[in-house]
Amino acid sequence: AVTEHDGSAALPVQYNLAEKVQVGEPIYIFDGKVRTTVVAIPSETAIQLRVENDGILMSKKGINLPDTDFGGDILTPKDLRDIEYGFTQDIDYVALSFVQSPDDIHNLRQILVAGGSNAQIIAKIETKAAIKDEVMEQIVKATDGIMVARGDLAVEAGAEIVPIVQRKLLALCRRHGKLSIVATQMMASMVDNPEPTRAEVSDVANAVIQGADTVMLSDETANGSYPLETVAAMKKVILYTQEHSPVAPIHDIIAKNVQLDAIGTAAVTLAEQLKVAAIIAETKSGATAATIAAHRPNLPIISVTSDRKAAQQLVLSYANRCYVRPDSPEAGFDLFKELKEEGYFGEGKARVIIVSGQQPGVIGTTDTIKVRSLE
Repeated sequence: AVTEHDGSAALPVQYNLAEKVQVGEPIYIFDGKVRTTVVAIPSETAIQLRVENDGILMSKKGINLPDTDFGGDILTPKDLRDIEYGFTQDIDYVALSFVQSPDDIHNLRQILVAGGSNAQIIAKIETKAAIKDEVMEQIVKATDGIMVARGDLAVEAGAEIVPIVQRKLLALCRRHGKLSIVATQMMASMVDNPEPTRAEVSDVANAVIQGADTVMLSDETANGSYPLETVAAMKKVILYTQEHSPVAPIHDIIAKNVQLDAIGTAAVTLAEQLKVAAIIAETKSGATAATIAAHRPNLPIISVTSDRKAAQQLVLSYANRCYVRPDSPEAGFDLFKELKEEGYFGEGKARVIIVSGQQPGVIGTTDTIKVRSLE
C-alpha cells in the first residue's frame, strides 16, 4: 500500500481495473468530482486516463465505472479479508456495493455459508446494470435487503433517475417482504448547519410515505458539526409523517409463507380496528415480526425472541422495538406486563395484539392472535 503519494500522474487503486475496463469507458473519481475516460491499457495492471475537468483528489475516495461490466467479480481481496474478519465477529449484515446482478448476491451468500455465517445481505443499488427493470426485481428477490445508495447511483446513472428508482425499489421490497434502506444526503446541509432545508425535510418524509424501513445518515453524523441535532430533526420528521400521512398502500404483496402472511394481515387489521397501543410479536427467526412490518401498521411492533442475532437484525425493520427474552408460552404477555410497569404504555388501561405460536421457540409455528389488556 502507498502511504504517501509521490506527486506523479500514477494513482494506486485496490482493484486491477486493467482486467475489466475497455478503451472509451468513463471513470468517475471522488463522487464524480473528477471525470475521466479510458484512453489506453498499457499493461496488464495499468490503465491510462484522460482527465476531463479540473479537480482535487483525496485518498480513500471512491471510483465509479458506470459502463464497465465486472462479470460478477465485484469483491476485492480486501473485501474478502473483511468478510473473513466478520466471521470472527458474528456480524449481522454484509452490505454489498456495486451489485450488478442477482449472481453477485448468490456468490456472496455462498461465501457466507462456507464461512459458517448466517449474516444477512444488503444489496447496495448503485449501478446502471442493477436498475434495469428485469434485473432489479431479481436482485430484490435474491437479497435480504436493499440500500438505495443514492450518492453513487446518481454518479453512475444520473441524478434525475434517483427518485424514480427509489420509488420502484421501495415498492419491490414491500412486495417481496425485504428490508429497505434509503441513504445519502438525506440531511446533508446539517453537516454545517443546525437546521435542515425544507427540501431535506420533504425528502425524509417522502421516504417514510413510500414505505422505507430505514432512513440512513452518513456524513451528517460521521463528519458533521451537528450530529445529535441531525438525528433529532430526522426523528421529528419521521414521527410527524407517520402520524399524519399513511404509508402508500401496496396490494400485490407476494407471501413467502401464505399462513404467516395471512396472520400478519389479520393482526394489523385487528390492531387498526381496535386502536391498540402496539403489536407484540413472539418470534424465533424474526420472520413473524418482519411479515407484520411488511404491512406497515402505524403503531409500534414489539418483537420478543430468544435469538440475539434475530433481535439485532430486526432493529432495522420498520417500527420494530426488539427484546431478547427466554422462550415461554407467555413471552409476549410477560413482556407486555414488564413494559406496562416501566411506563412504556402510559397511565390507565393499555391494550395490545399478541401474535404467537403454540410451540414457543420453534420456527414456523406462529398460529395465534390474542387481544390482551392491562390496567
